[in-house]
Amino acid sequence: MALKRNVGLKGMKYRGGGPMLAWALHRISGLAMVLFVGMHIVASFVMQQFGSDWATNLNIIYESTYFQLIIIFLVYFHAINGMRIILLDFWPKLLEYQREATWLQWMLLIPMYGLTAMVMMLIKLGGE
Repeated sequence: MALKRNVGLKGMKYRGGGPMLAWALHRISGLAMVLFVGMHIVASFVMQQFGSDWATNLNIIYESTYFQLIIIFLVYFHAINGMRIILLDFWPKLLEYQREATWLQWMLLIPMYGLTAMVMMLIKLGGE
């Protein structure tokens, strides 16, 4: 009996729904955080050692409210999605409810991030 295998681009076909999007965003957010921390370390080092304009410009970008909103979203998503994954790994019987767990994750993430974004924007508009 021969095994049916996905060969070529057929294996790349999207068929996962919410959990697959959460998986992809988890990888992207993790990579983005690693790149952010790495670039922040390099910019801080270059700024301290050479006083470079490049590092100064990069720090201006890091300090912008809009950039910080993106980073905070990525950190919140990565943390909450990681907790969902841990729960599903420790209690395999909950895997039946993976889609519901993904929805719960978003129901926690949206108000948490919304409150943070609102406070940041109020501080920015208030000039503090």
